[in-house]
Amino acid sequence: MKLNIKQPRLSLLVFLTLGLASLSCVVSAQDFKIGFINTDRIFRDANSAKAAQAKLEQEFQRREKELNDQGAQIKATADKLEKDAPTLAEGPRNARQKQLTDQDREFQRKRREFQEDLNVRKNEELQSVLERANKVVKQVAESEKYDLVVQDVVYINPKHDITDKVLKVLNGTK
Repeated sequence: MKLNIKQPRLSLLVFLTLGLASLSCVVSAQDFKIGFINTDRIFRDANSAKAAQAKLEQEFQRREKELNDQGAQIKATADKLEKDAPTLAEGPRNARQKQLTDQDREFQRKRREFQEDLNVRKNEELQSVLERANKVVKQVAESEKYDLVVQDVVYINPKHDITDKVLKVLNGTK
C-alpha cells in the first residue's frame, strides 16, 4: 500500500484558501452599506403625495356627491315603495319595482365607473410620486454611498431606515 503525500498538502491548501476567502467575505460585508425605504410613509408624508391626494379629492368630489345624492334618492324611493306596497295594486307596484331596479342598476354602473376612474387616476398620481421618490432615493444612496437600498421588507433594523432623509429631500427641508 502506497501513501500519497500530495493528498494532505492539497487538502490543507484547499482549506487555507477557503478560510481566507471566507475571511475576506466577512471584511467586505462590514463595508457593505444597506438602506431601507418605507414607501407607505413616503405616500403618506411626502408633500407631493399630499398634494396628489388633494388634487384627486377636488377632481372627484363633484361626481362622488352626485353618486351619494343618487344613492340617497334611490333609498328614499325604495323606502316609499316598501311603505306603499301593501296598498298598491299589483300592476303599479310591479312597475315601480321595475323602475327602482333599473335605477339601482344604473346607480351601480355609475358607482363602478367612478371607482375605476378614481383608481386609474390614483395610480397615475402615485406613480408620479413614486418616480420622484425613486430619483431622490438614488440621489441619497449615491451621495451617502449606500450599496443597497430596499423597500417593503418583513423586518429591518431601524438604524438602516433612510426614509426620513428621503422625505426631507422630497419636501425640500433640511
